[in-house]
Amino acid sequence: MILNKETIYKKDLDNRKIYVKREFDAPVEKVWRAWTEPGLLDQWWAPRPWKAITMSMDFKNGGRWFYYMEGPDGSKHYCSADYTAIVPNKSYEALDAFCDEKGNINTAFPRMQWKVEFKKVNGATQVEVEISFDSVESLNKIVEMGFEEGFAMAHNNLDELLAK
Repeated sequence: MILNKETIYKKDLDNRKIYVKREFDAPVEKVWRAWTEPGLLDQWWAPRPWKAITMSMDFKNGGRWFYYMEGPDGSKHYCSADYTAIVPNKSYEALDAFCDEKGNINTAFPRMQWKVEFKKVNGATQVEVEISFDSVESLNKIVEMGFEEGFAMAHNNLDELLAK
């Protein structure tokens, strides 16, 4: 049963948060794997024509995902996510950041605290993401960089992957 294929965003400027909701036509376990296994993440995380490439991933409390997104011109943007809480097939939390090729945090860009929850809804999976920022300016900077469009495009990639 295909539900809402639109990525829905809600900004809460008073609390410096962005809420994202998206439903996927697959069981929770399959969607969870796509968000937490590097071989699957790399297939959908970056909006096309960009590609996501995992350098390393240790998906556990205290672990890190270190990756880059490569553009069609060969440019690379490095990122990391430090996992702070994981409840298998239910939720995970991570502190996300842009960084250099060695994993050193780039303080010119905002860090974001992500909380990602997976819920069974009518035979499909609803993913709810809460992203917290240190300031409204940081939130606006990420939005201005194209976060909403890019994340929605990546979700469409995930739809394709889950349909395989």
